[in-house]
Amino acid sequence: MSKARRVFLKQSALGLAATAIAPTATAKAEPQTPPELPPGAPPAFGTGPKTGPEVTPQTFAEAEKLMQVEMTQAEREQAAKNWQVSMAPQYERRTGPRKVTIDDQTAPASRWDPASIPGAQIGATKDRFQTSNRPDRPLPHDDPDIAFAGIRDLASWIKTKQLTSQRLTAIYLNRLEKFQPRINAVITLTKDLAMDQARRADQEISGGQYKGPLHGIPWGAKDLLDTKGIPTTYGAEPYRDRRPTKNAAVIDRLEKAGAVLVAKLSLGALALNDIWFGGQTNNPWLPEEGSSGSSAGPGAATAAGCVAFAMASETGGSIIGPAMRNGVTGLRPTYGRVPRTGAMTLCWTLDRLGPMARYVEDTRSSSRPSQAPTKATPPASKATSTSTPKHPSPASGSATSRGGWTSRPRPKSTAKRSTPSASSGWKRRR
Repeated sequence: MSKARRVFLKQSALGLAATAIAPTATAKAEPQTPPELPPGAPPAFGTGPKTGPEVTPQTFAEAEKLMQVEMTQAEREQAAKNWQVSMAPQYERRTGPRKVTIDDQTAPASRWDPASIPGAQIGATKDRFQTSNRPDRPLPHDDPDIAFAGIRDLASWIKTKQLTSQRLTAIYLNRLEKFQPRINAVITLTKDLAMDQARRADQEISGGQYKGPLHGIPWGAKDLLDTKGIPTTYGAEPYRDRRPTKNAAVIDRLEKAGAVLVAKLSLGALALNDIWFGGQTNNPWLPEEGSSGSSAGPGAATAAGCVAFAMASETGGSIIGPAMRNGVTGLRPTYGRVPRTGAMTLCWTLDRLGPMARYVEDTRSSSRPSQAPTKATPPASKATSTSTPKHPSPASGSATSRGGWTSRPRPKSTAKRSTPSASSGWKRRR
């Protein structure tokens, strides 16, 4: 055997021996300390301390019913055993211990604010709104004709003392009660408050203290606007007994303008559709269908002549949808033009408050006192409703304003409409 071959075999044997001995040597060595993680870094999956409540296999058996999955008994036992060191820490990382109480009105850091744009023009520099120049109408004899009149006519009759706010308020309160079984648009009827505000308006007007076109005019608020001491429910069962301690900014501004709040009107639960904890709100012209949402009550009550106008809200169609469905006019203002302070938040960077009325001109008249931002609300960007609106008849269809004045006829429905008799005051008025 050559010398080279003997050397090769000798070295190979030594290498095999070292390989066999290595695990033993490693086992006897001191355990290595893992490097210290930087602050905030999560532990490796399944290696952290136990977190969250204890769970059992039965917990997962019940959860299967909600998630519509099925696990074996062995899988349930395994999940219950490692839950506190596997998935629970992940939820804890996402939610945190919640040691800081954040008020509902605190804006998120990511909120879009047009005022932060250098050189941005916030708000309109000139108010170019003009009322229509048609002659004043005489006061009708029938209450339904008065109820369906526009704000311009109602304001003229009240200002000239042909009509008192108390009579007009009583007309609308009676209609809200009468048609509630049909349209289901009212969550809270503010009868006592309304009559008090109407009496005060009549006294002020008699004393020569006329405040403007909304003085003594009854209106309804979507039930996501806070009203002091009056339930503000968001249309959701968990909040049906919620009573705010102060008014929303819009409520205060309309009250200052002399408007009379007659009802808190329905919205789909948490501003999502037209179904609230009291049922579905219906289209007054076709009660077999919903009034659309989420400004369901404002749309239905306005169309039915139960309020002169209503203040609604929109995130992604909640004014436009009910306006088209019920055949009324809705104004979706520029973001931030009307303050949202005291209103339920659905999306901080999309929510807007705007009026719904039976006439285009009325949406502008009813929204003017509410405009201009507050310190707690994102400022408005430049106004877009600058042209003089027309004054359509409700019988001709709806004109839905989308950031400006644009008339859009309401499409005719192929479904059969139920048309109550004229004596009920439930037909379209010209």
